[in-house]
Amino acid sequence: MDFRAATADPTDMDRALAYQADGPVPALATEKIREELAAHQMRPEWTWFAEDENGEILARALWWGRGDSEQPIALDCLQVRGSVADPGSVAAGLLAAGHKALGTLPGYNISLPRDWRTAPDGVADAVAWRRKAASEAGLTRAIERLRFQWTPAAGTVEPTGRLVFREGTDEEFLDAFVRLSQGSLDLHTQSELRTSDAEELARADIAFYTDCPGERSWWRLAHLPDGTLAGMAIPSATPYHRNVGYLGVVPEQRGRGLIDEILAEITRFHASEAAERITATTDTVNAPMAAAFSRAGYEVTEIRLVLEASPDPDQAPAQAPAQAPA
Repeated sequence: MDFRAATADPTDMDRALAYQADGPVPALATEKIREELAAHQMRPEWTWFAEDENGEILARALWWGRGDSEQPIALDCLQVRGSVADPGSVAAGLLAAGHKALGTLPGYNISLPRDWRTAPDGVADAVAWRRKAASEAGLTRAIERLRFQWTPAAGTVEPTGRLVFREGTDEEFLDAFVRLSQGSLDLHTQSELRTSDAEELARADIAFYTDCPGERSWWRLAHLPDGTLAGMAIPSATPYHRNVGYLGVVPEQRGRGLIDEILAEITRFHASEAAERITATTDTVNAPMAAAFSRAGYEVTEIRLVLEASPDPDQAPAQAPAQAPA
């Protein structure tokens, strides 16, 4: 078995595009891959094959990054031919070779229907060998997220006056990130706080959202009318659409329904910019946040299973989860 990038032959990318996907886990359409290549968000050096001794492609891995990324951010597509007896072993070898050459362990995002565990078409088995392969290749942590979407048909609500939103300095946002991490139900935050302190994580989060396609000028602090900090709202964007980046309520103000006010502010902001779609994700275990999205007219479109490397206590804290293509 030969594992290699699609850079050895001028026909490699044509072969990558011609790869006929099989199996129940959805694969990217050829035209979508062409668009990603044109935007420099997928690249030949980020496209990897597993070939047999006859040169037949038995597996394909497509990593994704933003147009200016030096390294890929996420594995967006992993497929192994249905005729392969042990797809997990082939996939594990392909990922390990790719990780070694790329010099990084990007997370793997798998988009799934809500009923994927009980669906009768073999989705659960296809997810199982992918999880096994990812774990063997170093992606040992699994987080399941609900992906939500808002469209203009859902409408927006007017401000109630319970909160006042204003711009803030970098130091004010640093303080807000630190405070919001306390008691967070977000699994990524919980995990990172086991290996780094709250300020280190806050600085990493700020760097991540600053680097996203959204503008820093969009960020807002949320205050009670008397000036007390209540939380913050970070409208953001992906390369494809507007996005709910980060929002939260400080611990001492939780349980008062203020998350609805903050989410409404983000939604109003994007709607005022003529957004046709706003996406958002939250962990399946974060029931309060999921309920807030539903109340605000956001609908679940899929479950996103994120497989990523566990934090190494001997290294700097990882960045926040990447906004991969949707």
